[in-house]
Amino acid sequence: MSMDDRRQLIAQLVESSRILRNYIDHRAKQRGTTRAQWVVLFRLRAQEGLSQVDLAEVLELQPISLVRLLDRLVEQGLLERRHDPRDRRANRLYLTEAGRTLVDEFDVVRDGIVADVLHDIPDAAVATSLATLRALKERIKLLSETKPDVAAK
Repeated sequence: MSMDDRRQLIAQLVESSRILRNYIDHRAKQRGTTRAQWVVLFRLRAQEGLSQVDLAEVLELQPISLVRLLDRLVEQGLLERRHDPRDRRANRLYLTEAGRTLVDEFDVVRDGIVADVLHDIPDAAVATSLATLRALKERIKLLSETKPDVAAK
């Protein structure tokens, strides 16, 4: 495979990721919410009781950006902050009943997005793509952790 083909692969990944984010943003907006809110709600459903700091780290967000997002979700009655009994400075995050209901409803929307985007893509191609993307992600993480001069070699 030529270097040009490899460049095209990276370019397609970047462009496809941007377009997919925009598509999901559009679908979230139709539901009166945002993709960022979906991400928080899905993560908290999977890991209720995370601290704000831990959630920011998992989502790779700046804590101040996450606080504003959490404030909106609290105002909407979708999640609640509870004081951490072991650390008075920390809050733990929990979905409210309304938050659980909403994130369950988002499952239907998410499944629709998956069906729309992957329509007519063979299962074997999905499996191969998934394995390739996972390998790329691990490689990128490894490169990000190394010194710049070592990564360039």
